[in-house]
This record gives sequence, structure tokens and C-alpha cells, in this order.
Amino acid sequence: MKSPADPGNLHKGRRRRKHVLLAATKRARATRRSLLHIPYGEGHGETLDIYFPEGMSEAWPVCVFFHGGYWQSGSKDTSAFMVNPLTAQGVAVVIVAYDIAPKGTLDQMVDQVTRSIVFVQKLYPCNQGIYLCGHSAGAHLAAMMLLARWPNRGVTPNLRGVHGDRGPPGQPSPSPDVPDGLFLVSGIYDLEPILHTSHSAPLLMTLEVAQRNSPQWHLGATLTQPADPTCRVLVILGQHDSPEFHRQSREFYQTLCRGGWEASFEELRDVDHFEIIWNLTRKDYVLTQMILKTILQEF
Repeated sequence: MKSPADPGNLHKGRRRRKHVLLAATKRARATRRSLLHIPYGEGHGETLDIYFPEGMSEAWPVCVFFHGGYWQSGSKDTSAFMVNPLTAQGVAVVIVAYDIAPKGTLDQMVDQVTRSIVFVQKLYPCNQGIYLCGHSAGAHLAAMMLLARWPNRGVTPNLRGVHGDRGPPGQPSPSPDVPDGLFLVSGIYDLEPILHTSHSAPLLMTLEVAQRNSPQWHLGATLTQPADPTCRVLVILGQHDSPEFHRQSREFYQTLCRGGWEASFEELRDVDHFEIIWNLTRKDYVLTQMILKTILQEF
């Protein structure tokens, strides 16, 4: 079984990718009010950046982004490409760092992402909804939040989305136990194919680890029902993503539908695995507009 992407193709655009993403992050930090390198845990890698919309109110929706990189590369410091288009429309953006391999294990990454969301909720309890967005490996981590046991974390984040009831202005809304606005972009949801690639060694991947951290395996095996039947998950990929990314995205979408989730599937034309996320620097880009319309349609 092939890995979700050919390593040669992934490395081919690395130099251009780094330049584009670093420039976008520098621009966001120069033009938007922000708090950088905020610790959400005790580990050195457990930090996040927060970019604010105009105004002093903290009653805005929040989009939390998890970068990709096969769990072995990438950084929040080159991942602020969506900041300007979203903050200009009143959405706060949080970019989360997590310990990539070989320092971090998959179990640790999932735990760190979970704790980062709890941290954002505690820091801004009057938020008007926390929406999750992840690309590639980051989409995997975001999808794992469908399985999170929030009450065990001491707080249930306000992971509300397009159909949830809102509380009074400036007050947190009643919260379900699952996210209601997930944007899963060119993700990996079944980790077993990674076992047969060179990517497995840095991740210390075993069959048990792969299954424990595969949302496709958990949701497909149990047909887990959403706590909120209107929970919405958008599964998105590029026309020129690899065949394995196409297979995984379609199968995960189908699994969500069988489980009763309100899922949507979108294939974006004329973009590959990298362009699909780079283009979020543009306010007129189809995915930018999709995210904004999903978040803002109830405000």
C-alpha cells in the first residue's frame, strides 16, 4: 500500500513553500495585533500564536490552525497565511505549535492539540465559537478531536459551528462534546499505510499506535454518533493531491456520513497538496470564502 504522498513530490516544492509561508507569516505579524509564543503547556514546543481582529472585544469567533508536515516538519512560525483575510472579517486566528517527530510521538501530538484547544477556551471564555482547521498531518490531528473526551479535561471548549444555538452577546454558548466546524484539508485519516513507508521510523509507528491514532479506524469500527447531530465536518482536498489522499479523504467522508455526521466533501480544482493551503493568503480564494461563510453566516 502506498503512502499518502510520494516523498519526492513532497520535497520538490519545499523551497518555494517555505518562502511563501514565511513571507505570509512575516506580513501577518507586521500588520496584525498579536500575541506570539504563548505557552499552553510546560513543554518547550507547547506554544501558540494569537492574531486578533480589530476592536477590543473578546467575543469573536476563533479559527485554530494545525500545520502539516507529515508530523515531522512544519512550524507555527511559517503558518500564519490565513491570518489577514480572516482577521479582516472579525475572526481571531490561533496557530498552534506541537512537538514534531522524532521529539514528539503521535500520542503526544494529539494530547498537545487537545490541551491547546482547552487553553484557548479558558483564555477567551466569551468566544463566539472555536473552529478547527488542519492541513495534511494537521488535518489528522484536527480530526482526532472528534474523539476527544472534553469533560475529562475539566472544561468543554465552545466548539460551536454553523448550526449551534448562540448565547447572549458576549456570553459563551452552550457547548456540545464535539467540534461543529472542522475544516480538514488534504488530510490523512488512516495511519496504517504509513507503517510501510520510511515515515514510520521517526514516528515510532507500530500497528497499535497507528490504529489508536486513526480517526478512520475508530469512527469506522464503532460508527460513533455525534453528540450534536448537526455537527458539521468539511473534508477538502485538491484536484492534484495524490491518489492516496483522494482515497483517504473520500473514505473518511463516507465514514462520517454513515455515522450520522453532517459532512461535506469538496475537491478544489487546479490546486495540489501545497497550493490548496498556500492560497489562503488570498481573500477571494474559494477555501478562504468557504471558511469565512461557514464561520460568519450566523453572525
